[in-house]
Amino acid sequence: MASLKELKDRIGSVKSTQKITKAKQMVAAAKLRRAQAAAEAARPYAERLSGVMASLASKVSGDSAPLLLRGTGSDKRHLLVVVNTDKGLCGGLNANIVKAAKAKARELIADGKDVTFYLIGKKGRAPIKRDYADKIEKHFDTSDVRQPGFEEADAIAEDLLERFEKGEFDVAHLVYPIFQSALAQDPTVDQLIPVPSPEGEGTGGDAVVEYEPGEEEILEDLLPRYVKTQLFGALLEREASEQGASMTAMDNATRNAGDLINKLTIQYNRSRQAAITTELVEIIAGAEAL
Repeated sequence: MASLKELKDRIGSVKSTQKITKAKQMVAAAKLRRAQAAAEAARPYAERLSGVMASLASKVSGDSAPLLLRGTGSDKRHLLVVVNTDKGLCGGLNANIVKAAKAKARELIADGKDVTFYLIGKKGRAPIKRDYADKIEKHFDTSDVRQPGFEEADAIAEDLLERFEKGEFDVAHLVYPIFQSALAQDPTVDQLIPVPSPEGEGTGGDAVVEYEPGEEEILEDLLPRYVKTQLFGALLEREASEQGASMTAMDNATRNAGDLINKLTIQYNRSRQAAITTELVEIIAGAEAL
């Protein structure tokens, strides 16, 4: 049984930890509002851009379509672009993203495809490396940036587009979390390259639209912009998901610390009472012996 001093020291240690988790919860809550607003503000732009691209893509076909739209003509080599956080203490967020990425990799490998990984963020590297050490193509580090934004998305997109043009892969999938609430961040897998043609939206009905310059020229500029927008949105969703998951995890940790403090305090009081009772019995027994 632990001594009174050991129990007292442990209570003090848990209280110190509780202060840290409470502080991190408040910081995450303060950052969450701004990150959530940024992620939600980017969604309508991405949806509208997708609609415009669908309208243009419906007017081009075959060899006249840009490479980013028509693809390489093969789907043998797949690249999984996995977006994880750079910091921990955010619950099961990164574990869920890695789980979705591994599930997609197993599915593709089972279909006879070649799979490689392009990792963004630090926290997904170790668990993916354990199972696919020889299939990691590149680590893109965002840990030295206070808040990753469009500049980082642009750099990632340029690197991916260059690799695609060199024929290093046929299809790229983007694995990232979508922020729903502080309690729910759903990992999702979307095809990034070649750009999928949305169906049934943005076609403009029977309206006759003339583009100047032509659709092919506009798509040549629009498709890389679409890839950058998707990556930028994924980074914003990651930031909001990280803060939401961190706030929830730190709140749970603070509550658990409080419960542990209560249990240790009860144990301490019982041990202290037992020690006092033992001393009293010894004193009374000594007095009777005299």
